[in-house]
Amino acid sequence: MSEAERAARIEGYRRRYEELKHTGTTIAPTVWPAPTALNAASIAESDVITASTLPGGWYTTLLLARGQGLRLVNKDGKGAASLLAWNAKDPSERLNHADTIKVQWTTELRKGRVLFSDMGRVILSIIEDTSGHHDVLVGGSTAASIKERYGDDPSHRNTRDNLVLAAGKHGLGRADIAPVVTFFAPTVVGAHGEIGWNEAGRRPGDFVDLRAEMDLIVAVSACPHPMDPAPSYAPGDLGLIRFKAPPVSADDLCRTATQEARRGFDNLDDYLALQGA
Repeated sequence: MSEAERAARIEGYRRRYEELKHTGTTIAPTVWPAPTALNAASIAESDVITASTLPGGWYTTLLLARGQGLRLVNKDGKGAASLLAWNAKDPSERLNHADTIKVQWTTELRKGRVLFSDMGRVILSIIEDTSGHHDVLVGGSTAASIKERYGDDPSHRNTRDNLVLAAGKHGLGRADIAPVVTFFAPTVVGAHGEIGWNEAGRRPGDFVDLRAEMDLIVAVSACPHPMDPAPSYAPGDLGLIRFKAPPVSADDLCRTATQEARRGFDNLDDYLALQGA
């Protein structure tokens, strides 16, 4: 292939990408809902199933049934919640952060957006979000990145090792650890693709409500994000509230906001029908 032919092929791919992006984004709302107010969307005590605090640097796992919600709370404004999720009935299906970005044509997760699995199905919906500042590009910390940033202290835990331990509690291993989505990590993308950090995007009390669209195994790690500028290892605590989520309405924003989300829910509905759910 000549250089001219190669350039023409690349240009054709670029035009096709722009056409698909235009089609997908013009169907989406021109104005997305404003972030949830900090004092809004209270959870009735009768709807709370479990509530706990995840200490900074540690991890937890939980089983989230279809229709249940998980509220992640940035208690002191210094926390970061790195999350993975697997289909509880078939853990070979798991959160796919790349498809979550590509299918929705955005790196911006906020109220009304969804998280996709690697089977093209919606597994989690963002039904409330006070922040709108989350990371789907950088990923979680490793032993090497923590050592480089904070020094060689064996008490400094990292996201990768936390999630390996979390997966092991459900019979999963290193091969089951995919790239994470990290909530309350205010990364920003510049005009030329550079990734920066907006510390003003974190506030004490910020929360995100995720609704499970199928039965899930969920793992959450509370280690520092790799781009967190804090000079010392002092990750913040997270609040975790599992609750009965409100019933899904016919005009549910997460199901109807974009053409891609609709297809993801159609794929999910087909799967659930085969499972007899």
